[in-house]
Amino acid sequence: MSNKNLVRFDWAIKRLLRNKADFSVLEGFLSELLNEKILIEETLESEGNQQSDNDKFNRVDILVKNSKGELVIVEIQNQNEFDYFQRMTYGTSKVTTEFLALGEKYKNLKKVYSINIVYFDLGQGKDYVYHGKTDFIGVHKSDKLLLSAKQSEIFGKTEPFEILPEYYVIKVNNFDDVAKDKLDQWIYYFKNNEIRDDFTAQGMDKARELLRVDNLSEQDQKKYLKHLDNLHYHASMEWTLKIEAEDRVKKEGIEQGIEQENKRMAKGLKDNKIDLKTIIAVTGLTKNEIDKL
Repeated sequence: MSNKNLVRFDWAIKRLLRNKADFSVLEGFLSELLNEKILIEETLESEGNQQSDNDKFNRVDILVKNSKGELVIVEIQNQNEFDYFQRMTYGTSKVTTEFLALGEKYKNLKKVYSINIVYFDLGQGKDYVYHGKTDFIGVHKSDKLLLSAKQSEIFGKTEPFEILPEYYVIKVNNFDDVAKDKLDQWIYYFKNNEIRDDFTAQGMDKARELLRVDNLSEQDQKKYLKHLDNLHYHASMEWTLKIEAEDRVKKEGIEQGIEQENKRMAKGLKDNKIDLKTIIAVTGLTKNEIDKL
């Protein structure tokens, strides 16, 4: 059995998961992804935290601070975006600098995690969960650069990647619907918008209760339905533009083929000393185009 009457995770992040009493849902997902117990201290403002009816349908992001003072960006992208990797970089850079006060030491920079849940084929890869971190490898010795003993004492870390931003990309559409572990249970929900009764991942119990559509107020149900309509509309528009582009390319290809065939024919007629007026009538080319052959 499964619970299918659930709101999408992108809408839940915007509307339902920002209250401290409901942090356990997002905490559960992040704990399974990062493989450690995550406790959210507070949600912070970011450019995507819009709450109006004119919210950007295409992107949702929430910025939270965990109990260790680390910053976690969670972003959901529904439509294709070719420069998405650059935006991931911009997002971590912006958050990193925004939370360092003027004149504050660099050592006070916050660790940033960038969690990206995407519903399009980002890059090339067969997996559905990717983790990116920064390691420094010796060009000549092939050894890994580690923190010094004093740095480890000061920061409580051993490797640079523990200080620098880390990135996670979840390519939802690549998931095969077979939940092999507890993180997969969350991805199953992201893809199918349902939570099966046998799912036991952290945060799932609260999600089953909180994310039910029929638990929403009448006003929120109307807003959620409008959100779904927006997603359907923009997906349809994107598909239509793609078809139109393909038709345009096909038409241009046919026209180019006809033009090349007319030029080939005109050259043959010209080589056989056929008069210009007849060549123009047969091929539809101009005198100038024929003269250039």
